[in-house]
Amino acid sequence: MVDLDFMCTMTFEELSGDYSAERMDSVATALEEVLSSALPQGCITVGVYEAAKSLNVDPDNVVLCILATDDEDVKDVALQIHFTLIQAFCCENDINILRVNNTSRLAEILGGGGGGKQGGAEPMDLHCVLVTSPHSSSWKDQALSKVNRFCRESRCMDQWVPIINLPER
Repeated sequence: MVDLDFMCTMTFEELSGDYSAERMDSVATALEEVLSSALPQGCITVGVYEAAKSLNVDPDNVVLCILATDDEDVKDVALQIHFTLIQAFCCENDINILRVNNTSRLAEILGGGGGGKQGGAEPMDLHCVLVTSPHSSSWKDQALSKVNRFCRESRCMDQWVPIINLPER
């Protein structure tokens, strides 16, 4: 989904490259709202492998890709290769991408608790989360619009994968 009407016209202050803490908190809150509203609709795909399958089958249905890491994940070469491939695919298919640096908070939002476990089973793979559009109707969500606008503005500043900090609650 390409918004052809979007132009990269920004003020000098916006081009400085740094977003204010207030703006970043606002985007983080919007991301939480997107995930919370998409979850009960069954519009969330969790896991690198599951996300790759979903992207391969129906990339036009994906409205947002979230790549999540913690400090120790930076050293995982295999994960970084997966991220590179997913990022390339998303860029080629005009899918907005965000990087989140707090997987425990992401697990809480998605209902897996702080440990990222679902129903006492093995830990969820939260390294890649896709938000898809429900098949029933075109999904118009203000929080999703805010996150997508943030992604577009970041790309205009050559930040292809902006990083969001999900604050602890």
